[in-house]
Amino acid sequence: MKINNKIVIITGGSRGLGKNSALSLAQNGADVILTYRSRKEEADKVVAEISQLGQKATALPLDTGKTETFDEFLAQIKEILQTNWQRENFDFLINNAGIDSAAMFPQTTEEAFDNLFNVHFKGVYFLTQKALPFLADGGGIINFSTGLARFSTPGYSAYASMKGAIEVFTRYLAKELGSRRIRANVIAPGAIETDFTKEAFEHAGIKEFIASQTALGRVGLPDDIGGIVAFLCSEEARWINAQRIEVSGGMFL
Repeated sequence: MKINNKIVIITGGSRGLGKNSALSLAQNGADVILTYRSRKEEADKVVAEISQLGQKATALPLDTGKTETFDEFLAQIKEILQTNWQRENFDFLINNAGIDSAAMFPQTTEEAFDNLFNVHFKGVYFLTQKALPFLADGGGIINFSTGLARFSTPGYSAYASMKGAIEVFTRYLAKELGSRRIRANVIAPGAIETDFTKEAFEHAGIKEFIASQTALGRVGLPDDIGGIVAFLCSEEARWINAQRIEVSGGMFL
């Protein structure tokens, strides 16, 4: 599986699943533009690791919850593409950046709801829209959902609802962008042990419970996800479109 001569933009690429995906893409021959919200040092480390793999990489700051910054961000993308690759477009957009916020439905605040909405749905919707002129024909879009859009775990009604919207949105992208041969798919991880989920995993017994409810008998790791992202960006996945691919080891079957 090779992704040679492809340029991939991945949001939230400084840690967790985004970092793992960025490194997996580079291992398979892709160049990467990754974004970070506040962790520049971590993002720079990922860039250095990608460079050691022999691929080009750049990190840019971006808060995907602030749509008013997208025009400036894409102006930077345009300049970087021309300077570093002598190109006017990139090949794949991976909408990975996210925030966590858990609360039972009666205690969910409007502020928390709005923050989740801005990052997980509105930001993804309009960043993708504004990036379209720079996305090459024959390229692709990968959006991140969650297993929580299939099964229900108390405390995640708002978060999972945003991800459910992403799944519908992705099917519309596939339908409307098909004339440009742009594929759109969803990856839906199950419970993955990262710094993003650290607080949830600190509850006594939760890791053992999740493992007991997963067909493969353990919780997920970031390494379980990156290879799927790289595969969907490869030529081998050219006929996969408008699909929700759950990567959960068989959780809550």
